Amino acid sequence: MALVHLHLPAQEEPCNYLPGRSATTEYRVMTQVSPEEHEVLLERGWRRFGPQYFRPVCAGCAECVSLRIPLATFRPSKSQRRAWRKCQHLRVEARVPQADEERLALYAAWHAKREADRGWPASPIGLEEYARTFCTEHEGAWELDYFEGDRLVALGFVDETPNAVSSIYFFYHPDVAHLSIGVASVLFEMAWARQRGRSHLYLGYRIAGCPSTAYKSQYGPHELLVARADFAEAPAWSAAVAALAG
Repeated sequence: MALVHLHLPAQEEPCNYLPGRSATTEYRVMTQVSPEEHEVLLERGWRRFGPQYFRPVCAGCAECVSLRIPLATFRPSKSQRRAWRKCQHLRVEARVPQADEERLALYAAWHAKREADRGWPASPIGLEEYARTFCTEHEGAWELDYFEGDRLVALGFVDETPNAVSSIYFFYHPDVAHLSIGVASVLFEMAWARQRGRSHLYLGYRIAGCPSTAYKSQYGPHELLVARADFAEAPAWSAAVAALAG
């Protein structure tokens, strides 16, 4: 059974996605969350990062919409198929999340590129902080490693529940950006979820006015969470077609 160590009251702060707006997020710090309990949270719009579970509860704003892909009906666009073909030489291996100098260097290279291209603030971390951030013990947590030959070029973190896989975080070395590996990674995660017998891939929140999340609408058909169901309520998801992806 999940142990709730801390339930933080939602506080208003500047929105990280939509300039000029404020955001309110509810947080719970929990451990020993079973895959079944995690699925209940996912179905109601919660996300996990490390031991923190969170969801937006902004008054008067519902732009952060949980999006999931039913694997049985998904149809890739032309651009997604091209990205998939360009990455077919990569080898993908799943393992329990781990921390070492190779993974830390890959993360540092990716973050430095984001700092240069998108103005992200510098965020140097050491091995211990990397482990605390990405390798928290959690039942159902997996790391998907992407190899070009023997070289680790990309890494994704996912959670597995009884009926779904939840995509958490993905980063790659800048010198493989030409492979459209960010686009292809979603297809690799879907393929892995199918192999595991799961029915859905959760992609987190889609904010239509934020390019860094709006891309999620290009995978489809997909489903969007309707409202924010409480634990005593049954969640409702509506079907939606994919945005034009090329």
